[in-house]
Amino acid sequence: MYNKFTQATILLTCTFLLFLSSCRQDSTLEEPPTGVDLPQTGDFDRAVVREWMQLFLDLERFTPGYRPPVSARAAAYFGLAGYEAAVPGMAHFNSLAGELPGLEVPQVQANLEYHWPTAVHAAYSSMATQLFPTAPAIQQQRLFALEQKFTSRFRSEVDIEIFNRSDAFGTAVGNAIFRWSSSDALGHEAFLRNTDANYNPPRFEGSWQPTFPDFAAALLPYWGEVRTFAATDDDRVPPPIPYSSDPNSSFYVQAKECMILCTQAKAGNNQEDRWIADFWSDDCPILTFTPAGRWLAVALQVIDNHEADLAQAAYTFAKVGMALNDAGVRCWSEKYRYNLLRPIDYVHQFMGLPDWNTIMCPDGSGNYYTPPFPAYPSGHATFGAASAEVLTDIYGTHYSMTDRSHEGRTEFLSTPRTFGNFYEMAAENAYSRLPLGVHFRMDAESGLKLGYAIGRKINRLSWEK
Repeated sequence: MYNKFTQATILLTCTFLLFLSSCRQDSTLEEPPTGVDLPQTGDFDRAVVREWMQLFLDLERFTPGYRPPVSARAAAYFGLAGYEAAVPGMAHFNSLAGELPGLEVPQVQANLEYHWPTAVHAAYSSMATQLFPTAPAIQQQRLFALEQKFTSRFRSEVDIEIFNRSDAFGTAVGNAIFRWSSSDALGHEAFLRNTDANYNPPRFEGSWQPTFPDFAAALLPYWGEVRTFAATDDDRVPPPIPYSSDPNSSFYVQAKECMILCTQAKAGNNQEDRWIADFWSDDCPILTFTPAGRWLAVALQVIDNHEADLAQAAYTFAKVGMALNDAGVRCWSEKYRYNLLRPIDYVHQFMGLPDWNTIMCPDGSGNYYTPPFPAYPSGHATFGAASAEVLTDIYGTHYSMTDRSHEGRTEFLSTPRTFGNFYEMAAENAYSRLPLGVHFRMDAESGLKLGYAIGRKINRLSWEK
């Protein structure tokens, strides 16, 4: 009797222990115990980020309607999607969802493993498809090929459950960011409406009007109302120098400076200025990426030079993109607030040089152009200063680099130039518009100040814990 009872007790005990063990095993499949070391975003290389950003530069270059502020905006949301897909695996960084009004992003499942390159890839893929629906066929093919390349690679390298979970999370993040982007009605799909047929620029002495030689309509006259990430209406520039046709006036002096510098560069009398003007132009559609895109190209070189990991690369592009967006919005707001004419109209009217022209965007037949929007402040300067400020915040004040953005191009002077820090780059970029013939010095100086202030605001967002 005792033996039978003992045997029965032992049998029941063993059965119960087996049941508990089975429950623990099932639980382990679903959710590892808290404290298990899971892969972090920084454990992976930057390949996904760099290849998607390289494709982004070609998409914004060749897709119609992606002019500088539109490109800057797309870069911001694109970069933010990659960052939000990566940040759950970045222990010392925060999601920005709680700081950017209206933004909601999906959450990862606690204590489950994610493959962060897959998540970032899926977020970028989702965003690129939705941001560039009108991209030329060859660019659409490249987009599809890049999607397939990383999807196939990661599916073969990663456990299928982890891959599927990561892919679903990244896609959901991309879709959430795009929905939030779509809620900004004026900025959404602005590539379809660069101009407004009902807009007539105000007329007054010294006002900007459609400009020689093509007299194109005003580009994005209401862009100042687009949503920003950190900049506000308080980010402004002071009024330009008082307009005057008096040869002794400060305004005349600045117009004459632009005219002389451009004339010398065109004639080959100042090869350094011609090199600088060509090197930083970046606003000839299809020939190059946009002026906003140029700073993404700079950032691409930086993450390679720095051998950045996946976390730092995703962080870099989110931060630069958001700075570019805010720079474009606030600069365009100020441009149309002051509506100041371009140097070419002043030179034609008051300097007795009716045939004088810029050296911007030569078409091979002796024709040059001027951007179709007001001069003050300079968009180039604002984009560059905002980018320099955030890149300095990430990589330091003494980051020396050689910019090879256009190395090997033969259509213009493309020889790389070397700089001691990002501020030097921003300052030369701003100055380049004078020998190019499209800006007054005050445009460059005010644009730099505006851009630096915007970059500092982007830096102050709650990126780090």
